[in-house]
Amino acid sequence: MRGTKLLGDVGATNVRFALLAPDGLVLRAEALRNLDYETIGEAIDAYLALVPREEWPEEAAFAVAAPIIGDKVTMMNAPWIFSIEDVRRRYGWSALYVVNDFVANALAVPQFSGNDIVQVGEGRPVDGEPVAVLGPGTGLGVAGLIRCGGKWTPIAGEGGHATLAPMDSREGAIIDILRRQYAHVSAERVLSGPGLVNLYDVLCELAGKPAAPLTPERITDLYPGCDPQCRETVMMFCAMLGTFAGSVALTFGARGGVYIMGGIVPRILGTFVQSSFRERFEFRGRYRAYLSEIPTFVVTRPNPAFLGLATLLRG
Repeated sequence: MRGTKLLGDVGATNVRFALLAPDGLVLRAEALRNLDYETIGEAIDAYLALVPREEWPEEAAFAVAAPIIGDKVTMMNAPWIFSIEDVRRRYGWSALYVVNDFVANALAVPQFSGNDIVQVGEGRPVDGEPVAVLGPGTGLGVAGLIRCGGKWTPIAGEGGHATLAPMDSREGAIIDILRRQYAHVSAERVLSGPGLVNLYDVLCELAGKPAAPLTPERITDLYPGCDPQCRETVMMFCAMLGTFAGSVALTFGARGGVYIMGGIVPRILGTFVQSSFRERFEFRGRYRAYLSEIPTFVVTRPNPAFLGLATLLRG
């Protein structure tokens, strides 16, 4: 098939590839574990080995969990470092576009349908107003989207590394303990997969009990009689994410809505909807009324970055 393009969503834990066909269909989606490959080139080779030679892509677009500054890409939560131009030349592509992963996620937002999102709380999006996108996963991604000249334009950033602010004395005690390990306690240190483990460990310390060696998946697997620190971890995670999301909404003036992606929140959706996320999102003193009108959505569509990358390739 002539004219196919390679889409790559390069996260810190998994890299997902797919082909964009000339008719706009996304084909042959596959997910690979980063740790199984020493370089991004090895991962690309493994994917292309699954694709018939006649379908090999002629150009590509990657969404990468890293700040994109110049030709050299250094991933923050994974060991891969690569040159954009070297990768393009290696595969003979006419072009290789590389953007931050949440730039691609933001570009996907205008294409969502009602089946792709679940609203949490009240509020209605104002047409044409800025949109904010954030997502806890292996890291914490943040981006914006503004309407400019009739076209949606993404705003890249590294908002997940903003300083985490406590809302009460218990959150303050948690951050104080985390400062022993991290000179700077960013939002990502709590609002991410590794952050869930950090939060659980600290809550166990505050409870005077040893922390079990739990993964983020185990911590979020709540059931009757589960470890009470797991339950408190998840509830506090949702609350602190609400505070952070409210700050992001204020920063972007995101009256077009706040969209939450990443691997964690969709997995705990039932708990998240019932949590204090929305209450904390709106808890902003004089700006409560402003935030109460901004809708918040959880994105349940798989691989939203592919939609954004396809938009980027279409220009």
